[in-house]
Amino acid sequence: MTLSLAAVMVTAIAVVVANAQFASAGGAANTNGIKFDKHNFSDSLNIDNIYFPLEPGTTFVYNGTKEGETASDVFIVTDQTKDVNGITARVVRDNAYQNGELAEFTDDWFAQDDDGNVWYMGEFTTDVTENNSHEGSWAAGVHGGKPGIFMEANPKVGDSYQQEFARGIAEDRAEIVSITDSVCVPYGCFTNVLETKETTPIEPTVEEHKFFAPGVGDIKEQLFSGGSEILELTNIDT
Repeated sequence: MTLSLAAVMVTAIAVVVANAQFASAGGAANTNGIKFDKHNFSDSLNIDNIYFPLEPGTTFVYNGTKEGETASDVFIVTDQTKDVNGITARVVRDNAYQNGELAEFTDDWFAQDDDGNVWYMGEFTTDVTENNSHEGSWAAGVHGGKPGIFMEANPKVGDSYQQEFARGIAEDRAEIVSITDSVCVPYGCFTNVLETKETTPIEPTVEEHKFFAPGVGDIKEQLFSGGSEILELTNIDT
């Protein structure tokens, strides 16, 4: 083998490795063609997506039932931030209660790109009912974790995408099934509501639907299979 040919082969191998490393640093495998680009987050904390606005100081309160018992959820948009995979993300504290007792609390990390897509960058969860287990926690850029799309800038019926990706830990997927729903919850009645169907290969029997009202955000969550749970928005504190 000549020296020049060897140099060419080494260069080619280096390019392949570099491309593989770049791909591994990107978003989840299926994000409906939306690319994760670290250079496309000039104002990542300004999360003003019409279907999922996150204004610091806002608290969303949900009430309902889970497996026949009373359940509630308090979703707090904090003023805290966290650097995840080179992106500054907004920290949202999600407190889940069952029969009035704290069952689980989670810090979720969201960031919005310059096109208006909201990315899910990871979570740190604590299950109080399981000896404070952190099972299900993951972060983009750690142990193969990749960011996923939580809400598209321009959602259309039939769009499907991964919301999170950490193999065997967090693999939620969403499909948009409607953008014209009419939904009433204790907080009010809404039209042109976006409805998603969420599934995961980790729990193949579970199907959850979520409903997002324009200018408000998540107003309802309901299990359609794999259990019995419904939560509806009852109050927003600002």
